[in-house]
Amino acid sequence: MRFAYDQFGLPVFQADDKRFDALGSWLTTDISTHALVALDALAMLADVAQGRPPFEEWSSENYEVTFEPEGVSISNQWVDSEHGRYPLPEFREALEQYWAFLRNSPDNPNVVRDFHPDLPHWEAALLRWEEKWGRPHPDRGRLF
Repeated sequence: MRFAYDQFGLPVFQADDKRFDALGSWLTTDISTHALVALDALAMLADVAQGRPPFEEWSSENYEVTFEPEGVSISNQWVDSEHGRYPLPEFREALEQYWAFLRNSPDNPNVVRDFHPDLPHWEAALLRWEEKWGRPHPDRGRLF
């Protein structure tokens, strides 16, 4: 799966295999450019991979997403044909690729952040995530 920004600055994806369409659509629309949301997904994945339930249910207006030890199910609530189930390793690979895409995206010079404006956007989001949930992110030391 490959990610890029379109002419409007929104993320888009391209996958060689159509079975990744639901996953790519979910990543680029539900997570979009929101590093905090990506951090939530990464933490839910880490929880499930370690045999714990996700720290909360996925909340979305467009997608039903279920994190389970057998894999992650994604279903667009408005497009019947957009659904898929992905084993954890396959899901992890795509999610981590998307995190790297977001992390390596330049900061928008037109956005003013109140929370740690001195840090890169992804690092400020990580600190905010840890403050919000009162724990270190499960991928701290591995992905960041």
